[in-house]
Amino acid sequence: MAKSIEIKGKDGKKAGSHQLSEALTTANPSVMTVHRTVVAEEANKRQGTQSAKTRSETRGGGRKPYKQKKTGNARQGTIRAPHYAHGGMAFAVKPRDYSKKVNRKERQAAILGALNAKLEKDAVVVVDSLVFEAPKTKQALELLAAVGLGEARKVLVVLENYDEATYKSFRNLTNVVVRTAPASAANGADAPKTAAFSARDVLVATHLLVAKGALQRIEEVWAK
Repeated sequence: MAKSIEIKGKDGKKAGSHQLSEALTTANPSVMTVHRTVVAEEANKRQGTQSAKTRSETRGGGRKPYKQKKTGNARQGTIRAPHYAHGGMAFAVKPRDYSKKVNRKERQAAILGALNAKLEKDAVVVVDSLVFEAPKTKQALELLAAVGLGEARKVLVVLENYDEATYKSFRNLTNVVVRTAPASAANGADAPKTAAFSARDVLVATHLLVAKGALQRIEEVWAK
């Protein structure tokens, strides 16, 4: 049986309903699928530019600090060995690529599964519009309170498209993260370079505040 979700206005009153796609409401990926996706998302954020010097790359230490024998100390060849202060590092980290590849369908399954879990917990609120005329944090707080998310611990706001006024309205709220819906084939070329929400974003959030257009985009792109 198809499920539907209530759509609210900015004042918190009912403004309609939306019938959810079967692919979204029946998504139930394995734990390993979700785990691999989240690990890949975290790994792909790493720049991999860290670099430390080995003993051969550290300047100085070209001669023995003292003679080999008859000092009562252990023999040493250089003061740039790892156990010396200012010496090189043992097993020094070097620049590397941390990125991991996850199949597109596997990633989509993980995201849909995370969304379905939030839907089953009634932790998703859909509003007809999330566009503000001007950046106003007060309006963002009033909106959250009106839709019942005023006391939510961690809210993921999903916009249909990036909107600067809306982003700035939520930016100062420490318990809110703003993301966008995935770009569709129709608007992919013109879509702004903003981050679409990920499986981790959904799992970390306690509640989701989703624009109606963003929900339709999610179903169009990920829940075909």
